[in-house]
Amino acid sequence: MAEPIGEKDLDVGRKSGGRSEILRPAQIFDPVARALDAIGDRWTLVLVRQLLLGPKGFQALRVRTGIAPKVLSGRLRQLRSDGFVETVPRGSRSIYRVTEKGRSLEPIIASIARWWVHEGITVLDVDPTRFTETSALSVLEALPNLLREESARGAHVVFEIRLSGEGGGVWTVEINDGRCDVRPDFAAGADVRYTATTRDWCRVALGILDAKEAVRKGLLHKEGGPQAMDEFFYQIARSERSEPNAPSHPEGKGEPL
Repeated sequence: MAEPIGEKDLDVGRKSGGRSEILRPAQIFDPVARALDAIGDRWTLVLVRQLLLGPKGFQALRVRTGIAPKVLSGRLRQLRSDGFVETVPRGSRSIYRVTEKGRSLEPIIASIARWWVHEGITVLDVDPTRFTETSALSVLEALPNLLREESARGAHVVFEIRLSGEGGGVWTVEINDGRCDVRPDFAAGADVRYTATTRDWCRVALGILDAKEAVRKGLLHKEGGPQAMDEFFYQIARSERSEPNAPSHPEGKGEPL
């Protein structure tokens, strides 16, 4: 039987003078740390995530992320230098789009988003009411990350979301066997149609405003079949968000969204 490794056997970093030789971080083989050297900047994954949704101009990225102009300009310049982003002409100006190298970050971005939905909100004690002014588009584009995969597996349902007010429009939300696709368009043959203002729909979608109360007050209108969005999507302000098998509308919590 091999003898246990002693402290002197582990003391491989000692110099002859008796002091420890600490390697520089870049010299240490640590896949997580070395990956974060390249993509660990605060805004890198945020910007790549936006461009994974489609090419965008500078101002559109400003609106979507809230990043200050000087910081955004610097981050985009660095992303281009690192090969994650490129510019392409559109009319008289240039817009940004993700490269294949940038697209390789998609699974990482999705995993981070899922962690925040499932664990981060509770661990970080996030107050959902901080998002009451968020845009409907930001919530709609995040729906694939809010998907209840267990409920969505094997399901096929199409929702049409009609929103009025600032940032309003019409979107199709399609769930097909565990996947969610969101696109700005009317839904031909929608199973369920929702109509509301952007502000009220966001509050209901995030669980800040109870769906039953919204319907009673005439703030939310639902047409079509029995399917409900909260059967398929987590609502971050609802206590059952971390319990995949919890009922979508327990007694006292209101009717399905």
